[in-house]
Amino acid sequence: MAMDKNIEEFLQAHNNFLLVRYSYSNIKKITSNFKYKLGEGGYGSVFKGTLRSGNEVAIKILKHSKAHGQDFISEVATIGRIHHVNVVQLIGFCFEDSKQALVYDLMPNRSLDKHIFTEKGNKFLDYGKIYEIALGVARGIEYLHRGCDMQILHFDIKPHNILLDKNFTPKVSDFGLAKLYPTNHSIVSLTTIRGTLGYMAPELFYRNIGGISYKADVYSFGKLLMEMASRRKNINANVEHSSQIYFPLWVYDQLNEGKIVELEEVVDEERNVIQKMILVALW
Repeated sequence: MAMDKNIEEFLQAHNNFLLVRYSYSNIKKITSNFKYKLGEGGYGSVFKGTLRSGNEVAIKILKHSKAHGQDFISEVATIGRIHHVNVVQLIGFCFEDSKQALVYDLMPNRSLDKHIFTEKGNKFLDYGKIYEIALGVARGIEYLHRGCDMQILHFDIKPHNILLDKNFTPKVSDFGLAKLYPTNHSIVSLTTIRGTLGYMAPELFYRNIGGISYKADVYSFGKLLMEMASRRKNINANVEHSSQIYFPLWVYDQLNEGKIVELEEVVDEERNVIQKMILVALW
C-alpha cells in the first residue's frame, strides 16, 4: 500500500531518532503473546510488556488504516525527537507488513482521569499533589511549544492523555494528532478539525474568530485545569441545577458575583489552591 511505502520511507529517512525498531515477533515475546491488556480505544489496544532489561513497557498496537498510518508517522516524528520529564518517553516501534506498534515506558499509575473522575476520588491525590501535577503538565506543554527545534502542537490535551508514573509525575502522551511547525510560525494551517469535544478551542470550529496557534493547547489546558480543580467533568448532566451543567460557565458566574466556589469540604489551604487553579483556568 502507498501508506506503507510512505511510512517505510519516513522511517528510513529519520533513523537518527535513537529509537529501537522491534520485529512483530519481538513484540509478541515482550507482551507474553499479548497476555496483559491495559486498555483499548479507537486507535487500537495497549498491552503491558517486559523488556529483556526488566524494564516494564506499554505497547500500543495500532489498528491499520490510512488515518492511523498518518498517526503512526506523527507520533514517531514528534515523540522520537524529544526527551522531557513531563512528556511520555517513546522507546521504540514496530512496523512490519500491516503491523504497527509503539513502545513506551510503562506508567503504573495510568491516566489522570482514572484518579480525578472516580466517585470516591484518589485520597493520595490531595490538592497539593493535584497542583503539582498541573504544574508538570504546564511544563510539558511549554516544552513542546518552546523547548524544541520545532514547535509541537498537541491538539488533544485532556485528562486521558496525561499519564502518571510511579511517583505521580505527569507525562503528556498520545501525539497521534500532533503537528510540527517552525518555531517562527505563530499562525498554523490545518485541513481538518483536531481534538476532543469539550477540550477544543473555539477557533478550531469557527475560523472567523482568529487563526489557529499554540493557544489551542493553552485553551485545552484551561479546560483540563478546571476539571482537576473540581474533580469532575466540565459537562455534567446529573447536577440538580441546570445552571451548573456547564461547569466553567457556572464557576465564572460564581466568581463574578463575588462568591467563593465551594466544591467539597476542604481546609483553607486547599481552598486557596483550588481558587488559584480555577482563576488560571479561566484566564
